Amino acid sequence: MSKGHTVEATLRVRYAETDAMGIVYHSNYIVWFEVGRGEYMRQQGGDYARWEAGGYYLPVIEVQARYLAPARYADLVTVRTWVEEARSRQVTFAYEVVMAETGQLLATGRTKHFCVDEEGAIKTIPQAMREMLELRVSSFGVSS
Repeated sequence: MSKGHTVEATLRVRYAETDAMGIVYHSNYIVWFEVGRGEYMRQQGGDYARWEAGGYYLPVIEVQARYLAPARYADLVTVRTWVEEARSRQVTFAYEVVMAETGQLLATGRTKHFCVDEEGAIKTIPQAMREMLELRVSSFGVSS
């Protein structure tokens, strides 16, 4: 994966996130991707709730995850998040989940998002949001 500006969020695996074998259940990685995405936006000076209040939403339209090694109850894991690709109306975030103490790679993933309004109509990502996401207008051919 080609990394841009990367933000990290560290969390401890909760018992409820594990399966009967004591391994983190696969769907929890998708939740952790969301944690990473939210932290990315916060650290970039954006507040997703503010964008929603302004009528702009970034629903997930595609998810990809690859599981490489297990995490278990009480492990500290770090979710690394960055913007991998951006276009005028969509953005793709990429993720790595690693063991916080050793850096062992546990999982990789991506989420693709369209920018939509309250009715679900696809919209151009607003300039302020593009800047917050570190997107360059010229990188996806939209004029300012």
